[in-house]
Amino acid sequence: MTQTPATQSASGSAAPLVPPGGTPSPIPDQRGFFGHPRGLSTLFFTELFERFSFYGMRALLILFMTAAVEKGGLGFDKTKAGAIYGLYGAGVYLTAMPGGWLADRFFGQRRAVLYGAILIALGHFSMAFPSVNLFYLGLLLIVLGTGLLKPNISAMVGELYPEGGARRDAGFSIFYMGINLGAFFAPLMVGTLGQRVDWHLGFGLAGFGMVIGIAVYLWGGRNLGEIGRKPRSAGERNGEQGKKASPVPALALAGALVGLLVVLQLLGMVELTTAVGLNSAGGFIILTLAVAFFVYSFIAGGLDATEKRRLGVIGILFICSTIFWAGFEQAGSSLNLFAEESTDRVVFGIDIPASTLQAINALFIICLAPVFAWVWVKLNKRGLEPSSPAKFSLGLVLMGAGFLVMVAASLASEGGAKVSPMWLVLTYLLHTLGELSLSPVGLSTVTKLAPHRMVGQMMGVWFMSMSLGNLIAGRVAGQLGTEPTSTFGAVAAVGIAAGVVLALLVRPIRRMMGGVH
Repeated sequence: MTQTPATQSASGSAAPLVPPGGTPSPIPDQRGFFGHPRGLSTLFFTELFERFSFYGMRALLILFMTAAVEKGGLGFDKTKAGAIYGLYGAGVYLTAMPGGWLADRFFGQRRAVLYGAILIALGHFSMAFPSVNLFYLGLLLIVLGTGLLKPNISAMVGELYPEGGARRDAGFSIFYMGINLGAFFAPLMVGTLGQRVDWHLGFGLAGFGMVIGIAVYLWGGRNLGEIGRKPRSAGERNGEQGKKASPVPALALAGALVGLLVVLQLLGMVELTTAVGLNSAGGFIILTLAVAFFVYSFIAGGLDATEKRRLGVIGILFICSTIFWAGFEQAGSSLNLFAEESTDRVVFGIDIPASTLQAINALFIICLAPVFAWVWVKLNKRGLEPSSPAKFSLGLVLMGAGFLVMVAASLASEGGAKVSPMWLVLTYLLHTLGELSLSPVGLSTVTKLAPHRMVGQMMGVWFMSMSLGNLIAGRVAGQLGTEPTSTFGAVAAVGIAAGVVLALLVRPIRRMMGGVH
């Protein structure tokens, strides 16, 4: 693929394109990537390699923590490993909010993505050394780096299409394919190297993937014009020039929560010096912040009656989203452990690593996402497309059904028997169908229901549901060693019950949505 070089400034950096007799354009007017701006190719491949590093490490994480020390692992029990896994997953989503805030006010999106990518690479390379302290440092660096990179690279994709509309949607669809391509190849390469050769070499390969992503990002930066170079003021972000939101209320609430946790620690009600205790404290903080936001917005947010009803719908969907992700995110924890301990992974005479099964979800997404998009469009034209709450209900039931499959699999594995990997394949298929029914629908619905002046805040709160779900997923995985059948059964029961209850409430919820489909 040939590229038209951008005009270079004296410093060697790409200068914005200047049309004849015009002013510099912040967005290069190029269509060289499947009919889209060339800048999309830069962001596509940067995200592909970031997801390669992320999902490669994720495929190894809980297996490495629970592996015996003599086999190169950390020798953690499942309860501790699950709690750490949950904290890590929750942190990735929580840091997206401050990551976007820092880019808006200080770095600009362009530099925020670069800084985030560097932190991620350093995190993976830290884990490439056999040291427990460096392992924890690596997790922290990856969490911080992902918080800088993820929200800002997505925002830059949107800025490539100032006209909005269907072309922007198509651009995000292409970008989403990059995510899943990285997620597909990562377990096959990083997972195999880590499990079959050396854990730390696997983590190092994840870091090398991120380095390639950095190189792609820097080399292709000329295709991005002036997108993301400068920070945006709070006024520009909120559509209110010159009016900046005060950070004092948020800081005061955060301080109060920290103080409360200290008091609870002194009273012996929480234990902040253990992974399990930190996991519980993290869940307490996330839940408190979410409830405080909804209560404050409802009472003192200046909302009219319609906006309050819509806020109530978002609250209901927040709970449903938390339940879904608490089940879905078992893929990297309890289901990964089941693949390692209870699954016959000899396929056509080849013993495949447990981590490679993590590629199945991404493969299903790549194959089925276009099908789902086509089905929703066809149903919409005929006036038969389900409402957002109905799609959420379907997603929850499918997630629960996946764990019903795992109940049968765990029963078949009692007594130490190894079961077919097709149990996990069927579970991942059901979970993928649930993800496609719920995940993109949730993001879209929140943007439609939230008051325009609160969309950014509401998206941050929405990510809290995913964060809380990850924390719960880690705690559930910690119970796998004692009663796997009852653990899977409980997740299945909660998911299906939540889906059924939501289905019964679809009509009143639709009335609360005030015309939003």
